[in-house]
Amino acid sequence: MSDHRSGRRGRAPRLGGRQPRLTTASRLAVPMLTAALVGGPVLLPPPAGDWTGSGEPGAPADSGWSALPAASADEWRDQQYWLDEYGFRDAWGTSQGEGVTVAVIDTGIDADHPDLGGQVVGGIDVSGAGNDSGTEPVGEMSEHGTLVASVLAGRGNNEAALRRAEEQRRSAKATPTPSTLPSGETAPSPDPSATSSTPTPDEATGAWPDGIVGVAPRAELLSISVHLGSSDPDGPSPEDQIAEAVTWAVDHGADVINMSLGSTRQDWPESWDRAFLHAEQNDVVVVAAAGNRASGTLTAGAPATIPGVLTVAGLNPDGTASWDSSTEGISIGVAAPADPLVGAVPGGGRTEWAGTSGAAPLVAGLAALIRSEYPEMPAHQVIHRILATAEDAGVPGEDPVYGHGIIDAAAAVTADVGAVDRNPMDTLADWIRVHRRAESSGAPTPTATPSGEPAEPTSAPDPLSTELPQAAVPADPAPGLQPALVIGTGLVVTGLAATAVVLYLRQRRSPER
Repeated sequence: MSDHRSGRRGRAPRLGGRQPRLTTASRLAVPMLTAALVGGPVLLPPPAGDWTGSGEPGAPADSGWSALPAASADEWRDQQYWLDEYGFRDAWGTSQGEGVTVAVIDTGIDADHPDLGGQVVGGIDVSGAGNDSGTEPVGEMSEHGTLVASVLAGRGNNEAALRRAEEQRRSAKATPTPSTLPSGETAPSPDPSATSSTPTPDEATGAWPDGIVGVAPRAELLSISVHLGSSDPDGPSPEDQIAEAVTWAVDHGADVINMSLGSTRQDWPESWDRAFLHAEQNDVVVVAAAGNRASGTLTAGAPATIPGVLTVAGLNPDGTASWDSSTEGISIGVAAPADPLVGAVPGGGRTEWAGTSGAAPLVAGLAALIRSEYPEMPAHQVIHRILATAEDAGVPGEDPVYGHGIIDAAAAVTADVGAVDRNPMDTLADWIRVHRRAESSGAPTPTATPSGEPAEPTSAPDPLSTELPQAAVPADPAPGLQPALVIGTGLVVTGLAATAVVLYLRQRRSPER
């Protein structure tokens, strides 16, 4: 472990009772998703009452953010404690994510936000509700995608610095010249920096001095907008949107995919097999949020349960596992800050927020730093570096609360880490071979076709048998898997068959640390 966090946090050895939460008079409840999303993919909303707005001019009137006294952009930067305490500033001495493309599958990114200027290089809307470039925020929580993008790859802005420079120039112009002073005294010469200096971005990171800066400020973003709420009844199903979004991201050059969305089901449709297998076969790192208990996600659900996906749990300010802004599950790989966070919202504003929706892009950004520094490194080795350099927490070794531990960005980028020959989060190809059994024996393992397109996974109508006792599954009010953004809500659906197979695969592996 690098020494930037040593001795600072006094973290509890394991998750105990409910953790104390920050309180502020400016907190605001965020509307929950509709009941139509129960059991399926949703945005993962933060716990109710955990959102505050900047109240800055330009925020959309219907955004739902509270109108608070404006804060200067650099005050928001000062609240990004994770940049120092989790090693990102140290990692920037080696890599800032240059040359890496990260796809953000979410509600769409406001590419015109001053903290995201020039960061979005492409995109698409797969919902039918947004614009062709995926940069028109859509859905009930349209701010979500911009929040996620800003903590991942924001560049900040120089608005406050420009204002200060303009004030200095005006002050200099108002200073009397020596010939006009009534007392005959000589006036001080204007400060050259006040009349000629222009704020410039930081040479090391390319980030401006104010506003929200992401953990990978030189990475580029693809904005893929999805609409997972009930207010778009004529659009594609949530299942189809997610499958199309993942496939499009892979086909358009994504090196990393961030999915701050989830569900309360552990299983997933076969269309996701094809999409996520396509990502696996094309060496793309996929990062997903685990979910938030306070929003109804009592255990991680798909896509966080899909083998090969790096699933992220959430931490409190003191580095302990968050009760409200996280969940648990055998698929969790690593933990990152989740509560509190700050981020950008459409229209130029900024806000405080919380949840694994924000923890996931911190880890996706970390993957971008690694891929930038080691461009030939395969995806499974990138994930291994993140897990192997994590600071152990909770029960010694891997556990369902912290996964392999708490991220250490500096170590993940710079440490000497041995190579592995497979993804420590397992592989979807293996899962498909075991779980999607063909009616006849001897079905081939799914492989890529000569064109590079993923092969159709084999399947059977009968689920994989298991010796685990079968629990009764509550009726799904919205039949089928309906994804939602991790800010999510819903009832827990057991999905024992899928979970049992994942557990079986994990018991077979012996990951190198």
